[in-house]
Amino acid sequence: MIDLDEQNHQPAESGTTPDRLIARRKMILRLVAAFVVGVVLGGFGVSELRDSRDQRKRNAVVALVALPQSADLGGSSAQGSIQLSGQLTLINAGPAPITVRGVQAARPGVVVRSTGQPRLLPPGGTGQLLAELRFECSIAFQPEPLSLRLSVETDDRQVREVTYPVALVGSDWERDAQSMCDPHTSRAG
Repeated sequence: MIDLDEQNHQPAESGTTPDRLIARRKMILRLVAAFVVGVVLGGFGVSELRDSRDQRKRNAVVALVALPQSADLGGSSAQGSIQLSGQLTLINAGPAPITVRGVQAARPGVVVRSTGQPRLLPPGGTGQLLAELRFECSIAFQPEPLSLRLSVETDDRQVREVTYPVALVGSDWERDAQSMCDPHTSRAG
């Protein structure tokens, strides 16, 4: 006989044991923890990537000022042209160190070529570069600026060509060259 009034309050078997529930909760907790760690590391990585990219951009900037200095370091003259050794003052106005590897310029009547060693310039730093100057006395000193081409190595080890206009008229180079050119032009006249 079956007593229908008797109440058995035990739950029916659902197929999961308490051990399985605990294991499932631990796995979910581990997945959530791995996701949180991934988000944190990903955010940190993106931040580092941005900082690295910004640093590379800063290192690639070249802001340079070049000023002709004395050209009285010795020279020679022949048939209306002169050759002098001079100095070029360089100022790094950029945010990162640069190395000026060389300077060149040419136009009718003027040739400039660096002869000294490369110069490392820290941000805001100055340095001198030796240059060989050749002037054709009759046409060298035109009012247009001379476009210097500077070979510059930036902090990211990239070599870049930079141009910088330099006014020869009124410069030490013009004054020193004119003093050597005057005997040639006065004899010709």
